[in-house]
Amino acid sequence: MSVVQSQAPTIMSLTDNAAAKVQSLITEEGNPRLKLRVFVTGGGCSGFQYGFSFDEEVAEDDTLIQNKGASLLVDPLSYQYLVGSKVDYLEGLEGSRFVVNNPLATTTCGCGSSFSI
Repeated sequence: MSVVQSQAPTIMSLTDNAAAKVQSLITEEGNPRLKLRVFVTGGGCSGFQYGFSFDEEVAEDDTLIQNKGASLLVDPLSYQYLVGSKVDYLEGLEGSRFVVNNPLATTTCGCGSSFSI
């Protein structure tokens, strides 16, 4: 007898570490309505680049991802380039930053802020 396993695809996720940092930054700002927005723009050394900002407004067509009380927003244009991605927060020799682990990226630059598909 064979066993078939199925797994729902990961649409996008916000790691626990990133969620904790988002919560910390929101607390510092004193505005509980803030949400982290990730977006993709043209440019960078690999063709596209990731951007992050804080936003109070959720557009009707935004995708909302939540983890541990933190919210991540993605607009529909950026979403197509981020399906399956994991947004994390890293602290290391290169500094502290939000990063995107994107399974769709075929190449990335050395700093990880730009990519191509």
